[in-house]
Amino acid sequence: MDTARKSSGRPGSVCAVLEGGPADLPAELRVLRTPPEGATVKIPHRGAYQHFERADGPDGGASADGVPVYHWTTRTKIAE
Repeated sequence: MDTARKSSGRPGSVCAVLEGGPADLPAELRVLRTPPEGATVKIPHRGAYQHFERADGPDGGASADGVPVYHWTTRTKIAE
């Protein structure tokens, strides 16, 4: 999939890629739209939230094709 060309989503948002986290996190949840300045992403999965933070680096945490990359950091339970 060419993530840089994925166009559906909110106006003013950018395509981003999630890396790490649960092995069973579906592939379709690993490519999503985020605000361009977003530093964190929280995804509900199996009764918990999976937290991802934008990767640090000289490229600002982007992949080779310029897509922001977020790395898994932690899991928290969803409050009932």
